[in-house]
Amino acid sequence: MTVEKRVLQSAKPHDLALLVGRDRKSFIVRLEPGSQLHTHRGVIAHDEVIGAPWGTQLSTHLGYPFLCLRPSTDDLVRNLKRTTQIIYPKDAGYILMKMGIAPGCRVVEAGTGSGGLTLILAQAVSPTGRVFSYEVRPDMHELARRNLEQLGLAEFVEFKLRDIAAGFDEDDVTALFLDLPNPWDYVNQAHQALASGGFLGCILPTTNQVSRLIEALEQSGFGMIEVEELLLRQYKAVSARLRPMDRMVAHTGYLLFARAILPMKE
Repeated sequence: MTVEKRVLQSAKPHDLALLVGRDRKSFIVRLEPGSQLHTHRGVIAHDEVIGAPWGTQLSTHLGYPFLCLRPSTDDLVRNLKRTTQIIYPKDAGYILMKMGIAPGCRVVEAGTGSGGLTLILAQAVSPTGRVFSYEVRPDMHELARRNLEQLGLAEFVEFKLRDIAAGFDEDDVTALFLDLPNPWDYVNQAHQALASGGFLGCILPTTNQVSRLIEALEQSGFGMIEVEELLLRQYKAVSARLRPMDRMVAHTGYLLFARAILPMKE
């Protein structure tokens, strides 16, 4: 009986690579011929990574091993350059599912921040969809744009630097997500931008904010309102002593979802 050989996929020039040391410290680099990664454990030439199969162990000039992997979306988000809190991957993945976001969708986001959720939305709607991301702060607007450009995802995003009080430029969108401290001020604008039955999502840190938003949604043509919170507990993955981690992020935010409802016909 013959065993088929595994087809090895290798890193190519301009790919994103995740390099992970034995101490789990990781680096994400875009592979460029002739470039080098300088780490606390020595230097790795990009040319040594290019052409190496994913899953290979490479060593720095000091002999310290790094595992070469293709980065996941979770890796990209956690390594994103940021100056503000980002939406955690555990919440972001659930947001995609709850709001029906898939390739080809047109999605609006208000509160770009550092671009963590923007990255995930862009991956989800590509290659034929579009994300319209609004931010009022010029510094955050530019940081998010640079982050998405470095990851090769900016082509799926239209960045807009302006206040959303006057409404959104888009209409008939599949989903709209508000990552703002006062989303109740913009529920009417959101309803105007959404397709009938479209998805609205928000994330808020406190219950009093959630209560205020629910009240505004009830008065603004939204239905199917849901409030949820996700808790993620990590474990120490050691076969001889598997147990929960000593610490966990107990609260990231309350997720609120609703649907844009049309008025009842008389």
